[in-house]
Amino acid sequence: MNIPRISSGIPALDNMLSGGFIPESSILLRGAPGTGKTTFAFQFLIEGLRQNQPGLLVAFEEFPESLYRDAASLGWDLKSFEASGLLHIMFTSPEVFLHSLSSPESTLTRRIHEHDIQRIALDSLTHFTRITTNTHELRDLYNRVINGIRREQLTGLYLAEEMRSDFTADEKGRLSFIVDCIVLLRYLEIDSAIERAITVLKMRSSDHDKQIHRFTIEANNAPYASRIHIGPPLQGKAGLLAVLTERRIISNVRSTQ
Repeated sequence: MNIPRISSGIPALDNMLSGGFIPESSILLRGAPGTGKTTFAFQFLIEGLRQNQPGLLVAFEEFPESLYRDAASLGWDLKSFEASGLLHIMFTSPEVFLHSLSSPESTLTRRIHEHDIQRIALDSLTHFTRITTNTHELRDLYNRVINGIRREQLTGLYLAEEMRSDFTADEKGRLSFIVDCIVLLRYLEIDSAIERAITVLKMRSSDHDKQIHRFTIEANNAPYASRIHIGPPLQGKAGLLAVLTERRIISNVRSTQ
C-alpha cells in the first residue's frame, strides 16, 4: 500500500523514513541538551511553510528573543515567517496548554482552526514533569496531549530531553508506547572528537532505516534549505561502541550554555 508522506525538511531523514513522516502521526524526537532538537523542529515547521502547510511552535521554556536569536544564527528569520501568516509561535506553560487543548473556545484551538494549522511542534514534553513525576499520571498527561493534537488532525513533533547515552528510549510515562515514530539524537565520541548521531528507533505502519548516522548542523541563508546534514551509516565499532557516558556529555554541554 502506498502511504502518503510529508517531508521533514531534511532529505536524508526522509530517506531514513521511507519517504517522510506519515501525515497526522505523532513523532517523538528525543535527545540530550545541545543535540539539535529545536533545530529539527524549526526545519520540520519551515518545510511545512514551503509546502503551504501552516505550522505552530509551542515553546514552554524558551524566551522569545532567545528563540529568534537561535534561529537567526542558522539563517532563519522567524519574524518574517510569522509575518507571512504561515508560522505561529506560542509561548506558554504546560498547564495552560493542556487546558487550552481541551477547550474549543481557547486561543490555541481558535488559532489552529482559523489559520488551518497542519504541523505542530512542542518544545518540550519534558516540562510536563513540572505537573507530576508520577509515571502513571505522566502517561495520562502525554495521552491527553497527543490524542488532543490527533483530534485536530495535525502532524505533531514532540521534543523531549533524553538523559540516557545509549540508543534506547526508556522514560517515565512510557512515551515510546504512545507515539507513532521515535527519532533519537545522541552524542558519539569518534577519533577523540564529539559527534552528533541520529537513528530512527520506531515507525508505526512503515519500514525505516535502522542504522546510526552521523549528522552536522550548518547555517544557510537560503530560507528553505536544510541546516541538518545526515551522513551515511556509521560502520562497525564507530557507531556502536563510541557512545559517551551520560554524565560526562551532559555535563560538558551544560557547562557551555
